Amino acid sequence: MGIGTIVMIIAAVLVVVVAVVLSRYRKCPSDKILVIYGSVGKGTEGGTRSAKCIHGGAKFIIPIIQDFKYLDLTPMSIEINLTNALSKQNIRVDVPSRFTVAISTEPGIMQNAAERLLGLTHDAIKELAKDILFGQLRLVIATMDIEEINSDRDKFLMNVSKNVDQELKKIGLKLINVNVTDIRDESQYIEALGKEAAAKAINDARRTVAEKNRDGAIGEANAQRDERVNVSKANSNAVQGENEARVTIANSEALRREREAEADRTATAAEKVQAANALTEAYEAEREAEVKRAEKERATREANEIVKAQIEKQKAVIAAEAEADKVRLEAKSQADAIFYKMKAQADGLNEILTKQADGFQHLVKAAGGDADKAISYMIADKLEVIVEKQVEAIKGINIDKVTVWDTGASSGDGTPTTANFLSGMLKSLPPLENVFEMAGMNLPGILQGKDKEPVQSVPKKEAKK
Repeated sequence: MGIGTIVMIIAAVLVVVVAVVLSRYRKCPSDKILVIYGSVGKGTEGGTRSAKCIHGGAKFIIPIIQDFKYLDLTPMSIEINLTNALSKQNIRVDVPSRFTVAISTEPGIMQNAAERLLGLTHDAIKELAKDILFGQLRLVIATMDIEEINSDRDKFLMNVSKNVDQELKKIGLKLINVNVTDIRDESQYIEALGKEAAAKAINDARRTVAEKNRDGAIGEANAQRDERVNVSKANSNAVQGENEARVTIANSEALRREREAEADRTATAAEKVQAANALTEAYEAEREAEVKRAEKERATREANEIVKAQIEKQKAVIAAEAEADKVRLEAKSQADAIFYKMKAQADGLNEILTKQADGFQHLVKAAGGDADKAISYMIADKLEVIVEKQVEAIKGINIDKVTVWDTGASSGDGTPTTANFLSGMLKSLPPLENVFEMAGMNLPGILQGKDKEPVQSVPKKEAKK
């Protein structure tokens, strides 16, 4: 075998070795975990490791004694429609939610994933995680009240994340996100809490608006009061300033006149007369000015009194209107009460008369359509009461003592005097026919004896038979 042949064989062997080496050198993508299993050395506690996990980088896989697989780090969205979960208050709630989980890249948890999830499909991993999520979610709800679950969502989600994450780590998963879409309970307790909160918010808003309206009305009234006070004060200061100016002018004029009089003292008599006349005219003008000033002060005082009187008048008018409104409301309430009372009485009377009319209609129908016979039936039903009322007409007469001297004499028909006396007392009762006439009715013929058929006399012979 020549040297060339040997070189070619060595080169071929080297190519095969390099190709094998390159085929066993594996790079790990960022979205996967490279799991090397087989003879991978000893673990941290001295025992044999079942697998070696690598996230990122590359590793040479020793042929024959080692092999590899990948774990996918793609997040998995799991929908959990939990129903009839029992809360701490023994109220069953429905908590539909969605969890996002994925295989963890922490060293110890990756080892759990390699031991428990390697070789499982995405769907199998989701089903395994779903069982854990259902159980832990029920456990968290059982430790919390409905108010906490509904109002303090952060605490609820924190408890869920804490419990779920601990259990998921045992199989190599980690919790990325929890989203609770809605919480419902079979007794509608949460809905009642929402309505209560909404009603409270509406009432608070109404109270705030009422307070702001009240503050605005008070502020407007205070502004009007301040305006009146400031205007009155300004008018008073103006009058005072005018008075002080007049006093200053008068003093200046008096000083000037005094000096002129002093200068004119040595003038002629005519000049003195003219000065006296001028002084008189000045006094007259000053008097008129004082009169005008007094009139202005009086007008100012009257204006102030009028403003005050108008304010009191407005207060009285407002109070009277409020009292009138109160009286109107009370009168309306009383009128409504009387109206409904009378209406109820009218309805009751109408019902009674309607029932009586219906009964009489049935009675007429039973009498074959004859109203007189129907009335006779009614009178026959009430005849005992009518006779009783007639007897009571003399029943109340208090006769202490009645002495009848019966001499034994009899009337023309042979009736004793005492019998005639008693018969006269009974005849003092009003006849039944007169009673009906006073009531605007006619006594039925059967009671008057008009409808009575004559009794035929029976011959004596037939009677003996």
